[in-house]
Amino acid sequence: MHEKNLAGLVVIHSAPSALRQHIEWGLNSLLGTPQNLYWRDQPLAAGTVRATLEFRAPMGTASKIATALKNWHYLRFEVSELGSHGGEIFRCTPELGIHRAKVDEVGTIYVNEDVIRKALAHFDDLEVRENLEVALGMQWDEALEPYRGVDLQEVQRLRAI
Repeated sequence: MHEKNLAGLVVIHSAPSALRQHIEWGLNSLLGTPQNLYWRDQPLAAGTVRATLEFRAPMGTASKIATALKNWHYLRFEVSELGSHGGEIFRCTPELGIHRAKVDEVGTIYVNEDVIRKALAHFDDLEVRENLEVALGMQWDEALEPYRGVDLQEVQRLRAI
């Protein structure tokens, strides 16, 4: 039996400052309640801001949020929902587009048998590797990793003072 509401997380790594209010309106509409996002400058991309939002909502809400956010081409973001029986993660960059993956209860990506069959249908080792890397979202992880580390870098700078 699945939970009625799953724990969710929206991490907007970078968004043009001018889109803040539009993003908030969209999230408020999808989540049904006013959300208070705390926007901070994104030092890795001039003129952009970042924010994080935790939510509890029915299964499928992360998909709706990711679909709405991907329509603004200039955003880098991650959206996830997770319960005791797993969930989904979505990652998006302007260059790569969106990646969707099913995950277990601790966030490990499931790769379904159709994806594995597709990867193994070729005799080229490089193509097998590329297909599996896409299934795991490795390009998205590599592109978003510097943005994930910004908060940690700020903490380290503050400790050094």
